[in-house]
Amino acid sequence: MDGRDDFFSDFMVLRPDKGGVRSLLHLLCSCKVADNDAVDCPVGTEVAEWWRRWAIFVSLVAQMLLLWMKRPMAALGRGIEYWMNLLTDNGGGVLGLIRNALQGKVRTPDRKSPNYRSFIGLIDTRIELDKKIKVGDTNYHAALSIMAAKLAYENELIIKSVVENHWQMTFLEFFNCWNEFRGDYTTQAFMLADKPADAELAVIAFRGTQPFDAEQWCTDVDFSWYEIPGVGKVHGGFMKALGLQKNTGWPPEATTDQTPPAGEGSEAPRRFAYYAVRDRLRAFLEANPRATFVVTGHSLGGALAVLFPGVLALHGEDALLSRLRGVYTFGQPRVGDAALGRFMARRLDAPATGRRRYFRFVYCNDVVPRVPYDDAALLFRHFGRCLYFDSLYRARAAAEEPNKNYFSPLFVVPKYANAAWELVRGLLIGRVAGPEYAEGWVMRAARAVGLLLPGLPPHSPQDYVNATRLGAASLEQLLRDDQ
Repeated sequence: MDGRDDFFSDFMVLRPDKGGVRSLLHLLCSCKVADNDAVDCPVGTEVAEWWRRWAIFVSLVAQMLLLWMKRPMAALGRGIEYWMNLLTDNGGGVLGLIRNALQGKVRTPDRKSPNYRSFIGLIDTRIELDKKIKVGDTNYHAALSIMAAKLAYENELIIKSVVENHWQMTFLEFFNCWNEFRGDYTTQAFMLADKPADAELAVIAFRGTQPFDAEQWCTDVDFSWYEIPGVGKVHGGFMKALGLQKNTGWPPEATTDQTPPAGEGSEAPRRFAYYAVRDRLRAFLEANPRATFVVTGHSLGGALAVLFPGVLALHGEDALLSRLRGVYTFGQPRVGDAALGRFMARRLDAPATGRRRYFRFVYCNDVVPRVPYDDAALLFRHFGRCLYFDSLYRARAAAEEPNKNYFSPLFVVPKYANAAWELVRGLLIGRVAGPEYAEGWVMRAARAVGLLLPGLPPHSPQDYVNATRLGAASLEQLLRDDQ
């Protein structure tokens, strides 16, 4: 179908745009999923197990609801971001805004300015690197990676300003990339270098799921998969976001016309993330023969970060992979099955030394690393070693995070008790750990929401930044063991 049979040995692609009551009922009542309008798979495919069809049903319903809410969610997000920026620009609170209004000095936010922050950036306003963690320290790349992953949520002007003016590094490029399946620019990333000439390190940071972007949430809950021969089953939503081609899968070079249609001259070129980032990385490494590179991302960005070297391996890009320093992901969801894990493990451990190059960070009860579920219905598996932090920011290594599918009855009471502790901790942490850790009213409100939905507030980048800083001693020991 659409040429995919030539590249993938098997696939199941969910089509919420074609879903309706009839297709949903058919999915629950019939094992013949190939006959379902909302499921794209090889002819004759059947799913006999009802519980597997139920998982597909849930994914389709979630995507259909998100697409239905796409515009109101985006409008709500724009409104909240504008209001928060308005408060920030006028003293940081309602009283400051009222005072400026009475004096006729209200500062109006400009969405295109280098001062207009994202919702994520306003929850955690820290932009400086931790001065206590130096270049050459075992945990330096982890600390730099989480800050780059958090910065990836901002617009290009803010990213460039922070990289050059605060981090004293070199901004290389911002990528705004096309998703052929979604028909939109859903994937963003940026690249920096540690210095302008004779660089020794590049960092590629993929943007994660933005709280009010329904398209990106669809990617997270899309349980579609493709099976690549010799690789394994890979999460379809993440591959689409990374630059999967509709008709040809993963060709060595992008084959789809990337020129905007006639009449859309002001639209950005339709570049695909994997190809755009790879080509820029290759040019950088050729110009800087001593340089290595790190790939990072938070949430959805973490999934793209770990799949990026996977596609490099698929294309036989051994020269690029030999200069991979590490992949650091934070709150990353599962991206494929056990076969994919075995394929990636052989590529992500340094071939000459056996040194680990993949570091998957999970903070406490964060729900996102625990989806899609690791069960017989979905077959998704994490791979690599988990660096798990509890709510005191103490690190330990594990094959899998506790409560791996989140909904275990044994963890219900501890989850809610921990959410209450995190709310209290948020009120005190600025006094105990220092003012840079103080939580603002937005994060405190999020902690209160955690009393109902305890897995959501821990997904914030704020806790991952705290983990690399307040948990630096225990993290450094774990990373030193991997050298």
